[in-house]
Amino acid sequence: MRRLLYIAGPLACIVLVCTAAFAAGDAAGGLTAPAMADSIPPDHTDMRDISSYALSQEMVPGWNLGNSLEAIGGETAWGNPKVTQRLIDSVKAAGFKSVRIPVAWSRFTDQASYTIDPLWLNRVEDVVNYVLSAGMYAMINEHWDNGWIIPTNDQQEEVNKRLAAMWRQIAVRFRDYDDYLIFAGTNEVHVDYNAPTSEYYTVQNGYNQTFVNAVRSTGGRNTYRYLAVQGYNTNIDYTNRFFVMPADAQQSRLLVEVHYYDPYNFTINSSSTITQWGKNATDPARTETWANEAWADAQFKKMKIKFIDKGFGVLLGEYGVQARLNLGSTARNQEHAAYRLYWMQYITRSLERHGLVPMYWDNGPTGNNSMGLFNRATGAQVYRDIIKALVDTSSLNTSSVQPPPLPVPLEGALFQNYPNPFNPATTISFTIAVPAQVTLRVLDLLGREVDLLLAGHLPAGAYSRQWNAAAIPGGVYYCQLQAGAFRSTRKMVLLK
Repeated sequence: MRRLLYIAGPLACIVLVCTAAFAAGDAAGGLTAPAMADSIPPDHTDMRDISSYALSQEMVPGWNLGNSLEAIGGETAWGNPKVTQRLIDSVKAAGFKSVRIPVAWSRFTDQASYTIDPLWLNRVEDVVNYVLSAGMYAMINEHWDNGWIIPTNDQQEEVNKRLAAMWRQIAVRFRDYDDYLIFAGTNEVHVDYNAPTSEYYTVQNGYNQTFVNAVRSTGGRNTYRYLAVQGYNTNIDYTNRFFVMPADAQQSRLLVEVHYYDPYNFTINSSSTITQWGKNATDPARTETWANEAWADAQFKKMKIKFIDKGFGVLLGEYGVQARLNLGSTARNQEHAAYRLYWMQYITRSLERHGLVPMYWDNGPTGNNSMGLFNRATGAQVYRDIIKALVDTSSLNTSSVQPPPLPVPLEGALFQNYPNPFNPATTISFTIAVPAQVTLRVLDLLGREVDLLLAGHLPAGAYSRQWNAAAIPGGVYYCQLQAGAFRSTRKMVLLK
């Protein structure tokens, strides 16, 4: 049974004396925890002997309880309501198998002794129990927490001391839980967003070792607990290049955590004009030039080769795309929603196909520039299409994921042919904003018509035509679009 031996709450009143109300207001309520030994003999009870990869596959898909327990100032300080069993049950009913619970500890910690207020531990334990009672995996971490985990030589000694002290307390409190509870050492530890120096990633690797040592030192089931460790800034490339797996007396009980928000301008940059993504994007001005489908597949393959193929589970602890509901028109909003859905479908299927655990970043709100999927107060599903994209694992083949239909354009455009240069075939895409008589022609350098690809009346929409130039000599050609009063020309290079 996935339960602890000590249960905070009313039953504890039988043997404990109630304390004063918690100073943090809504942060926690409850009783002082009983004294527990810092270290006890190993206890293998209910701790399975399976690889961390095998365990990770039972966690697919995952969901983040973001911007709640890690909120600086207390659980509701960032606008989300207090977490309830009702919400967690709704997440379970939607099809999720695991919940990542970001936690900030410092506001409820004595800064001199690093002692965590037991009432805050009680509240975190409440939420963990919500998840476990719903039959899901739970993972708690030391989140951003005002950014005190700085990976520099100057900060290393102090951070190691503080990190070890806090994790020993957390580990002791949750020591009697079985392997459905996972600890994650840190979050996105970094100095800046540039490539790390050897100092930065070496110190971060050391923090991972401190975390593992602290948890293992408490004994009991923590001797065998599955633990998640992070690469520098949870960046896939930096993890592949610089991450060193911590030493651990236990075999294959460590998981590696990375995050993914590529391309940034499409996923989480609220001020960006990039609103399209992927192979079916129609407007180069609103499409990022990198991080397409092939890029994502290649990134996840790196993690598979380096870790999964060696038996280690890999958690994609955060990923997702903000909702954009204020782009200037209903058509533009709907267009972005289609590309957002496609990104979620494709990325999730690629993660699962490569063996990574997708854990969607849900920050609570469901309005503009937000990533919430549920009404946090009622548990109601707000973005059913996104939730379905996350939990529908009927096919792990990304080729079955269909890109969004070409949207009705807001303006006419002739896009650069692709590929270019080409031999012998290339695709020409264009949009027209209003119904019009349309001609699409290929011209030579002298302006003579080489081929007529299209002639006729078309409704407003997005279109594409393929030009096969197998019988045409190599050289420079021009594609010319005439749609009513709109005219545009693109240069094409046929290599032979």
